[in-house]
Amino acid sequence: MCVYRGIQMYLATGSKNRETDTMMSLLGPRDVDTGEVFVNFNQNITSLAVATSGSYSLYSLSSVDSTLDKIYNTKSDDLFLIERLFESSLVAIVSQRAPRKLKVCHFKKQSEICNYSYSNTILAVKLNRERLIVCLEESLYIHNIQDMKVVHTIRDTPCNQLGLCALSSSSEHCYLAYPGSVTAGEVQIFDAINLHAKTMIPAHDTPLAAIAFSPSGTEIATASERGTVIRVFSSQDGSRLFELRRGLKRCVSIVSLSFSTCAEYLVSSSNTETVHIFRLDRSAAENNDHGKQSSDDWMGYSFFRFLSKTVTSYLPTQVTDVFSQGRAFASVTLPEAGVRRMCAITTIQKQLRLLIASQDGYLYVYSIPSIEGAECQLLKRHDLRLDDSYAMDVKVDSHHASGLNSNVCIGGAAGVPSAAAAAAAAAAAAGDGKANEKPGSSSSGGANAGASYASAVKGDEPAGGSSSST
Repeated sequence: MCVYRGIQMYLATGSKNRETDTMMSLLGPRDVDTGEVFVNFNQNITSLAVATSGSYSLYSLSSVDSTLDKIYNTKSDDLFLIERLFESSLVAIVSQRAPRKLKVCHFKKQSEICNYSYSNTILAVKLNRERLIVCLEESLYIHNIQDMKVVHTIRDTPCNQLGLCALSSSSEHCYLAYPGSVTAGEVQIFDAINLHAKTMIPAHDTPLAAIAFSPSGTEIATASERGTVIRVFSSQDGSRLFELRRGLKRCVSIVSLSFSTCAEYLVSSSNTETVHIFRLDRSAAENNDHGKQSSDDWMGYSFFRFLSKTVTSYLPTQVTDVFSQGRAFASVTLPEAGVRRMCAITTIQKQLRLLIASQDGYLYVYSIPSIEGAECQLLKRHDLRLDDSYAMDVKVDSHHASGLNSNVCIGGAAGVPSAAAAAAAAAAAAGDGKANEKPGSSSSGGANAGASYASAVKGDEPAGGSSSST
């Protein structure tokens, strides 16, 4: 009997360890050796960044129903982080060869604007028009994106091995969110403009797995490691707005959580093959709070609500919570489980679309039904790993065929960094536990370069004026 129990414990422990390893591989960097690709949408879901072995590309999503237009492609080190700033020419990249170094590049000029080195591996980078956030395991660096100077450092944060953090894309509500605990699902909201803690939200009993801001920054969605319930809170006062149930049967690892660009939907993906779409009906929530229901739906909704209230008054709190939680408005079942997928909902050519970019190299495009419970229809599947000559109607811009010039710094001549810039680069490579500023270095043309950089952030004018035009 003891031997039998020992075998059972061994099998259970082994299964749990294998499950943990699977979760870590889903949430961690891509595995280049297995052909995985890095995929990431920009802040307003107008472009997609894709990194394959030895190169990275940027795609426009304006006509993704039929074709995937390539904006840019270049050879590079294997990258595990790419963030593009809205529709501007600025991209922030981190390579697997130098995981402690952040490079900010102007892809149209094929030039590096500046780079920063940190004391530890960079786990996440987030951008908006005001701030650039660099997340390390136990600290967060906040940069002013206009000149890339470090304006604040949040040190000694709870251990954050997966680099879980979120930055609102809104300049008006420029909030940063990160885990406030390693044992519970607490979310710390930080005002990234005024540089102070705003509120702490006790979102879940178990540690966080995913967080995401709404486009306006006024709401934040959270999911825990258990993965069965998704909650939406006000980022300003921490009040709970929605509670959504992803499932009852099993605990899963939520990999992606995203509001739609219209803020009316929330989409989540996990280590399973199912993607869930939730509708955030704020008008219905307000009506429910005030008890306002039309006579037409009384026999339907109101009677069920009355019945559920009567029944749940005799049930435990855990059971009554299930009755009050929202269910998925629609869902999509994909061919395979265990694949990391980034999801987004946006309007393309006046039609609402669900976009699913997977780490195995595909971009799926679905229509979203107007009726609850109806199926999402697959409109297109793009293969992100194909060469330009075979990729589905991908347009190739010959002007951007050459590789990234990694020797250009702000204030330095194209391809010939100044002595001061070279010294700064050497200091950055040494790594002293602080971010090393290169935008403010005393190299030639610093003022013009700074103005040009600021223009590129706004999307008005390319940065790196010393480089040749494309």
